Amino acid sequence: MVTRTFDLLEQYRTLYKLHDALACKKSAGKWIKYSGEEYAEHADNVSCGLLSMGYGAGDKIAVITNNRPEWNFLDMGMSQIGVVSVPVYPTISMEEYRFILNHSEPKMLVVSDKLLLERLRPLIDTSPSIRHVYTFNRIEGEHNWKEIAIAGKDHAEEFLPQVEKIRQSILPDDMFTLIYTSGTTGTPKGVMLSHRNLLENVKATAVRNYLSAGSRALSFLPISHIYERMMNYHFQYKGFSVYYAENIGSIMENIREVKPHIFNTVPRLLERVYMGLASKGKELTGIKKVLFGSAVNVATQYNPRRKEPLWYCIRLAIARKLVFPKWMDVLGGEVRIIVSGGASLQTRLSNLFCAMGVDLLEGYGLTETSPVIAVSDLRRGKTKAGTVGHFLENIEVKFDRDGEILCKGPCVMLGYYKAPELTAEVIDGEGYFHTGDIGSTDEEGFLTITDRKKEIFKLSNGKYVSPQVIENKLKESFLIDQAMVIGETEKYASALISPNYPQLHKWCYDNAVKFENNAGLLQYSEVIELYQNEVNQVNKKLSNAEQIRRFRLVADEWSAQTGELSPTLKLKRKYLVEKYLNVINEIYAPSKTD
Repeated sequence: MVTRTFDLLEQYRTLYKLHDALACKKSAGKWIKYSGEEYAEHADNVSCGLLSMGYGAGDKIAVITNNRPEWNFLDMGMSQIGVVSVPVYPTISMEEYRFILNHSEPKMLVVSDKLLLERLRPLIDTSPSIRHVYTFNRIEGEHNWKEIAIAGKDHAEEFLPQVEKIRQSILPDDMFTLIYTSGTTGTPKGVMLSHRNLLENVKATAVRNYLSAGSRALSFLPISHIYERMMNYHFQYKGFSVYYAENIGSIMENIREVKPHIFNTVPRLLERVYMGLASKGKELTGIKKVLFGSAVNVATQYNPRRKEPLWYCIRLAIARKLVFPKWMDVLGGEVRIIVSGGASLQTRLSNLFCAMGVDLLEGYGLTETSPVIAVSDLRRGKTKAGTVGHFLENIEVKFDRDGEILCKGPCVMLGYYKAPELTAEVIDGEGYFHTGDIGSTDEEGFLTITDRKKEIFKLSNGKYVSPQVIENKLKESFLIDQAMVIGETEKYASALISPNYPQLHKWCYDNAVKFENNAGLLQYSEVIELYQNEVNQVNKKLSNAEQIRRFRLVADEWSAQTGELSPTLKLKRKYLVEKYLNVINEIYAPSKTD
């Protein structure tokens, strides 16, 4: 019976017997595969090794790495002796690293590579808690994680009985991980999660997934994030083989190699896949261009819940025969399910992938809820584009008077680490967690998320604006990569827009617009007019209060690496406001037209 995360090891070892339970691609270009038996053996060796070094229940180990099988070896090795894992993103700022390492007080730090180790060295040298530092990649002069496993293997006879005794003593409600929120609006908070929190979420989502044991999953979202972390356990619980992508830049290549049946993603990556397809379509000529254009139109209007006229069915059949198979090849050719989370997904994207024969699911949740609260249900075809599906069966949900989603159940966190006052602010006396998200359900029970409660702002005329809704509409444009809507306490809403520079550069080439750099390009009246037209199209779909009256284009491409986005590609609004304060002040400077 699976009640603690490490119970998954026994399933992998005895029930599924996979030869490729976990896999990754090494520098030589070859996929290295680990069987379920090898996975369990490595985890046991790590447990014994840590015990031999004096680590025990309640001690914390921070792990900062990209996705890889070795992460699981350490994760399970820590889990089954009560050591608390503290997963940390490899791309956050030094200020965030400093806060997390000081706040969580880990005794050991495990990092992926030399570059990251050198970056963290000043913090390591001044940390009073860190006793040991290990790396996943081999680095001359540094301790490698395999030393822990080798020590454990050498002392297995002495420590394995102790590991088994500790395993038996660990309870489902014991904390096993401490995950820090991404801090998009302020200081990160340490979310304490138990074995039960994660596994109840795994079991509740697993019944909605029709894929059987032996299916292949590709993992590329940060495993340090609760979304990919839970799904990593979900894959193991279902008996899937989990392949880890080399890096973000190699995702599409890895997809073609692995030919996964399922993977998780965020909307922005799907948008880029769509833009890539659209760009190739523009290069076609003759009948191929006609067929491609027809396929796009048919796919983006697809609705399996609606009975379509004969002409549409004929065009859909042609697209599925002549065009969609080529699109599917881009995704490896065998994908059945794509799970999207972290932000709202454009309806046209959901329609397109579903028309191709892929079940594109949207889900909703938070780190504090382990994370899923609602997701599409494939058992009975319960999917609806533009929604995040139905609530999980093991979660009790109600809406506050302002529409905020409140929930309680086994997936709700133990609380915030060292912050009982913050815990009391979000978990009320009845045990309901206040999500901070505004939403509603339709007559069929499908949930739609409107916005973050803290991000909705009021104009000076008293009208409320939900920025995410407008931002998602703006990003439907091929020319817009990111947008942030602003205007709190001001007379009108405005926007900062980071252009989709590859698309903008192509437009410039097609229209003989010459430029030296992005900053200079944004000064051209033709470019400003081009984006004004895009904003005007969005404004037609908005109420008077929501319409974007002014906007400014920025020369920067926003990313997690440069700080404008969180590791899950959400806007870091506080950072963006500080970065572009002069631009914002210029937007709202008094003028004769105000």
